[in-house]
Amino acid sequence: LVAMSRLDESPVAKREPREIAREAILLIPNVAKLLARITRDPRVPVRRKTFAAAALIYVISPIDLIPDFVAGLGQLDDLVIVAVALNHLIAGAGRDVVEQHWDGSTDSLDLVLAATEWGTEIIPGPIRKMLPG
Repeated sequence: LVAMSRLDESPVAKREPREIAREAILLIPNVAKLLARITRDPRVPVRRKTFAAAALIYVISPIDLIPDFVAGLGQLDDLVIVAVALNHLIAGAGRDVVEQHWDGSTDSLDLVLAATEWGTEIIPGPIRKMLPG
């Protein structure tokens, strides 16, 4: 099967979910370094860093909106909160700052940015409006 890429309209081979998951896992070290560097960067607002820290505390905390034992959904709230916090932090840093701190390829950074935007987009509008801007 072939899917069309929105960027250049050229055919792109459809990939297996396992392959995509493996590539995502390989990005974890780069994302961790990016976050460490951004949180130390004085150009990033403190309120953005604070929101990311609060999200990390929530994920580590045993208290969840959806208990972890609920099959399939238990980790979803953690995943969405992490994506929202990353998106918020990265947006506060700005693309130039993020690119300065990113070790991977531009394509892999675009994948990370798309994933964090997805986390924010799936949150219902009224709740999204309550998030810090």
